[in-house]
Amino acid sequence: MATLEPSKSVRSRLEAWGNSPFAPTGLATLVTAMHFRPLQIRPMLFVPILFFSSYANLQGFKIDSAGITAAASGTYALLAMRRRPSTFINRFSVRGLVRGSAVGIGIINAIAAGWVYGTGDREREKAERTGNPRWVE
Repeated sequence: MATLEPSKSVRSRLEAWGNSPFAPTGLATLVTAMHFRPLQIRPMLFVPILFFSSYANLQGFKIDSAGITAAASGTYALLAMRRRPSTFINRFSVRGLVRGSAVGIGIINAIAAGWVYGTGDREREKAERTGNPRWVE
């Protein structure tokens, strides 16, 4: 007989997504796929910011990382939504699907990471970070 897992609430899913180091890395990968060839400088400026956010998250600074992720992802999504494909059929090409995925992940990152940043407990995060053996001298 299989055991049923309780369903997760929307709040716990938002916190899990906002605390994940994979969310900014995934968006950075899609941004690179879209704007590396031909090289577009302005959108590619978001890639190192998103990778730094993922690195900060892995180092234990989850709340600050969530703030960086929310700002960078939201800004990229807003700027990417301003561009329009030239024809209707281009929206359903591979490039259009990658662009739509990048915008969607950017919006989700902005919402989830903004939630984590807004509701984060810095004292608890500091206790977790100092209790981690990586931080003990």
